[in-house]
Amino acid sequence: MLDKFELFMRQIGLWVGLVLAAGAIYGAGPFPFIEQGIRLGGAIGSAVLITLALKPLAKEFGGDSHNKRLILWIIDVVILIGFIFTLFNFAEVYESLWDGVIILEAPTLAVGFFGTLVIIEMVRRNFGIILPIICFVMLVYASFGDLPGIFGHRGFTFEEIVEVSWFSFSGVFGRPTDIVSSIVLVFIVFGAVLEATGATTILLKMATVATARIRGGTAHSAIVASALFGTISGSPVANVVGTGVFTIPMIKRQGFTNSFAGAVEAAASSGGQFTPPIMAAVAFIMAELIGVPYIQIAIAAAIPAFFYYFSLFASVYAEAVRLGIEPLPEDQIPVLTKDDWVESMRFIVPLVMVVAVLFAGRSPAMAGFAAIVAAIVIGIAIDLIYVDKRQHIGVYAKQLIGALQKGGAQCAQIMVAVGSIGIVIAVVSLTGVAGNFGSLVAELAEGSLLSALAVTALACLVLGMGLPTLPAYLFIVLFVGPVIEQLGIPVLLVHLFVLYFGVLSNVTPPVAMAAYAAAPIAGSNPMTTGFQAIKIAAVGFMIPFILIYYPSISIVVGFDWTEFIWILVRLPVAVWLIATAFIGCDQHELTFIERALRAVIAVTMLIVDPTLQISGFVLGVGIVSLHRFRARKKVTATQMGE
Repeated sequence: MLDKFELFMRQIGLWVGLVLAAGAIYGAGPFPFIEQGIRLGGAIGSAVLITLALKPLAKEFGGDSHNKRLILWIIDVVILIGFIFTLFNFAEVYESLWDGVIILEAPTLAVGFFGTLVIIEMVRRNFGIILPIICFVMLVYASFGDLPGIFGHRGFTFEEIVEVSWFSFSGVFGRPTDIVSSIVLVFIVFGAVLEATGATTILLKMATVATARIRGGTAHSAIVASALFGTISGSPVANVVGTGVFTIPMIKRQGFTNSFAGAVEAAASSGGQFTPPIMAAVAFIMAELIGVPYIQIAIAAAIPAFFYYFSLFASVYAEAVRLGIEPLPEDQIPVLTKDDWVESMRFIVPLVMVVAVLFAGRSPAMAGFAAIVAAIVIGIAIDLIYVDKRQHIGVYAKQLIGALQKGGAQCAQIMVAVGSIGIVIAVVSLTGVAGNFGSLVAELAEGSLLSALAVTALACLVLGMGLPTLPAYLFIVLFVGPVIEQLGIPVLLVHLFVLYFGVLSNVTPPVAMAAYAAAPIAGSNPMTTGFQAIKIAAVGFMIPFILIYYPSISIVVGFDWTEFIWILVRLPVAVWLIATAFIGCDQHELTFIERALRAVIAVTMLIVDPTLQISGFVLGVGIVSLHRFRARKKVTATQMGE
């Protein structure tokens, strides 16, 4: 009987996921407007129900004990009923929130506090213990004001804390939740629909063909595929799981180690989060928060993202040389047929649709809606063209329903995470700790921009650990964004700086979530995979600093032709030196001294001093040229000896 109930609840969770996904599509399209309160309450309520149904306590702690599972299910059902009542209570006071005059009696406060605790628990079930601990610490912190140093504040009552975290537009139902529910969810659904239409397979084949003649070609193809899907997916972990099952075994088959294969996938999937055109929908949130047109953000992110992926290619190439891995033999390289080019439209048309709608001046939500429609229509059209594929039409509706259910479950994860970030934002706003934190960083930096940026980068990595991209970005920018702005940095560059380090926390041990997701697929140690990912993605940790010191690379901020051309000339050399230094190989293996020298020269040519830049560049080009000359000379001598 209990087994049937659990199956029933799972089905409920999946169908509510379908409703949430369908609601996201409807809300993004040209249909009658959904009232904000209904949208917020519906999205949060659906997310809680989906989590309770798909990730029940009985599954986590019940084991094989029937009685224990029964008790845990009773607890979950009580939580669900209580939370539904909580949402109805919120709906009753919703209109009063706009007036700014609300009187909260003890029962209402209890209901609001219960809702806050439920959100925190749902986050724990989806993402582990880190974010819930942060939320609890912040709630307790708000209660105690008599604290030393930057943490001191007047202290707030239980009523004030509950009001700001639940009964306000700065807490669970605050602006981040509003933006995510109205813009981001539709892109999460878009990623699920795109995967269901078969776009993954053809994209991977095309990427393989494009890179097969380069040493380490299969790893390069994985980088291309993961970058393109990563820009759509709102989570590096989800992207690793989605594409990694195809790419990681392929990389291993060519001769790369297990940990390196997992690290490549983790680094490439993470990078998609700051890669235009979609940037995991963070670009749209950023545009809303700082009041900058989306197109400016996409342009600003383009060149830095290119150099990040260039560094991944360089690292893979160097590792392939080190291991003696040659390009794929001609007979193993797939051949693209006319049918393959037709199949590629499954991915190309929806992505072009996103860009076209945005360039037409329509909203990001409408772009997501148009992309989903395009993905479904083009998928059906391609299946109708070929006789052998027409049989798929019969199961197309089932596949689409499955995609919407999967997309809805992913939406639920993001909604509860952003809701919990709202709790943190509310407490930070109430206590003013963010401003105090900025003062502390300024003190630690002692007036040095580089020191302030370094401290901020470290804070970003720590604060972003264990979180999906969007919640991590929102959480980090709340704390450290104002710090960099106080240093006179343009706000767009501040947000890109924060985004990079928030994303790279996914490959930074000890909580390298993307690497941890890739490790089981690769059959490697998670920690080893994480450290390998750091080696591969090393340049990514430098790019945010380059953005700050050389804003011309963004094109849209402080652009200067001379600076722009000069940094584009130096950066490829610096990236190559850093990548080969970390891998320990170029045309042949490098000694420790050679690796250290390359790293020092690369940093030298990026320092803001013309003399050092020129000297570093000349030395960099010289050391690479000399290395290659010696390598060719060695090969020639070997051939003559034979």
